[in-house]
Amino acid sequence: MIIDATFWVAVSFFIFLGVLIYFEIPKKIKDVLNENILNIKNQINEAEKLKEEAKNILSEHEKKISNSKAEVKSMLDKANEDSERNIIKTNKEFHGLMESRKKNAEDRIKQMKDQALKDIKNASVKIAVESVEKLLKNSIDKSKLDKIYLSSIEETKLALKKKSS
Repeated sequence: MIIDATFWVAVSFFIFLGVLIYFEIPKKIKDVLNENILNIKNQINEAEKLKEEAKNILSEHEKKISNSKAEVKSMLDKANEDSERNIIKTNKEFHGLMESRKKNAEDRIKQMKDQALKDIKNASVKIAVESVEKLLKNSIDKSKLDKIYLSSIEETKLALKKKSS
């Protein structure tokens, strides 16, 4: 029987397999692969945990954002209400001030009118007294008396016109 190269390749192959089994290489390869599989599974589990944490954080932030939006809206509503109240208050104060100024002006006008009437009365009384004094001093005869009376009336009218102007 002739031993050819194929035989020696087969023999060397079985020796190689024997060496591999003797040194437990397949077991070591299996252990390395299992370790890699465990590492990958751990990384996947950790990634899922991080994903869940990220979702929780995202939902918390979304809640905070919605709460902030609601708070901003309530603050704006309150600011609008405050500004409306201030506008109404300022408007009332302005109208009250204008009413009091108007009343003060009307009171001053009334006082000035009353004072003018008093001045006119005083002037007319003074003129009348002077006219009576002149009449009494000059009461000589009736024709003279009539002339004096008419001139006194004219003087009174002129004096009143001057005072009222």
